[in-house]
Amino acid sequence: MKNNTYSLIMAGGVGSRFWPMSTQHKPKQFLDVLGIGKSLLRLTFERLLGVSDPSKIYILTNERYRDLVLSQLPELTSDQVICEPERKNTAPCIAFAAAKILSIDAHATLVISPSDHLIINTPRFEGLIHIAIEEANQGKLVTLGIQPSRPDTGYGYIEVASGRHAAGSVKHVQRFCEKPSADVAKSFVESGNYFWNSGIFIWRADVILDAMKLHSNALYHIFCESLDSYNTPMEVGFMRSAFAAAEDISIDFAVMEHATNVSVVISDFDWSDLGTWGSLIDHMQTDTNGNAVVGDKVHLFETNNCLIHLPKDKVVLLDGIQDTIIVESEGMLMVLRKDKEQDLKKYLQHIQHTNPELFL
Repeated sequence: MKNNTYSLIMAGGVGSRFWPMSTQHKPKQFLDVLGIGKSLLRLTFERLLGVSDPSKIYILTNERYRDLVLSQLPELTSDQVICEPERKNTAPCIAFAAAKILSIDAHATLVISPSDHLIINTPRFEGLIHIAIEEANQGKLVTLGIQPSRPDTGYGYIEVASGRHAAGSVKHVQRFCEKPSADVAKSFVESGNYFWNSGIFIWRADVILDAMKLHSNALYHIFCESLDSYNTPMEVGFMRSAFAAAEDISIDFAVMEHATNVSVVISDFDWSDLGTWGSLIDHMQTDTNGNAVVGDKVHLFETNNCLIHLPKDKVVLLDGIQDTIIVESEGMLMVLRKDKEQDLKKYLQHIQHTNPELFL
C-alpha cells in the first residue's frame, strides 16, 4: 500500500498561542514542547513512516523554515520541502502539492497531516489511516473524526447519521460544523453522532483536484492550468504567480463543506491539536500536586496544578503558585493564569505594539 501513498505534512504555521517558545523565528512545530528530545515535526514524520516511504513524504512550509525542516529531517531531500512563497491558508498549498505529486504519480493517494498534533498511539493511528486509504481509493474524500471527550468549543465538528459508531468504522459525512457555542457543543456531544474534525485528510490526488474543479473552480484553474511547469525549472516562478493569484482560504471552506463524496473514519487514538499550552498538560506526566514540569532544576513548594516549561540548566524556586502557566524561552518569560489563556493573543498584540522587534 505504501507504493502510491504520499504524506504531506503542513508545517507553515506560527503557533502564536505557544508563545514565548513559539515565535515567527521558530514556530511550535519545530520545538520540543514535550521535553522528550524531539520536535513535533519530527514526531509527525516518524509517525508517517508507517504510512509512506521516506522518499514520499513532503513538507509544506514557508521559505524561511526550509533549513529548519532539513536540519530536523535529514532523511529528506530539498525537493521534498515545498516552500510557499506566501501564506494563503491550507487550500492553495494542498492544491499545489496535489498537482505536483499527480504529475509524478497518476495513482497517488495523499495523506494530509498537520505537523503540530500530538498522537500517542501510533500503531492505532496507522491502522486507521490504512482504513481511510482503502476508502479514499473508492473515490472518497476522507477525514479522521475523533470521538469527543468533552463539549469543546475550540474544535470544528463532523456530523454523521444517528446510529452505532464503532471506532474504525467508516461513515458518510452529512455536514461540517464550525466551532460551536458551549451550549451547541454540549448538544453535539450528547447526541452521539458528532465528532471532532481532526484536520487529517486522505484522498487520491486526482479526486481532490476534481473536487476543487467542481467547488473552487478559480483555485483549480490557478494551480492546474500549467501542469507542465511542475517538477521543472519553471516550477518556482509558476508557484509565485499562482500563490499571488490564489484566494486565502482553508480546504474546509473551499471543498469539504460543499462536497458530497466525503467519508469519516471514526478514530479512537489519543489525539490533541495542541492549540494551547493548556491542551499540552493533559499529555504530560504530572506530580502528586498536578504540576507538569519540563526543566531539570525546578523546585516547587506549595505549588499546584501548574504547567512549568523552563530551560534545563535554570535553577528555579516556586512557592505558593496555583493554576498558572510559566514558560521561559530565549530571554522571554510568561507567567499566565490558566483561566486567562484565551487572552494570550490580546496580550501579545500589546507586546508587539511596544516591542515589534520580538515578532520579526
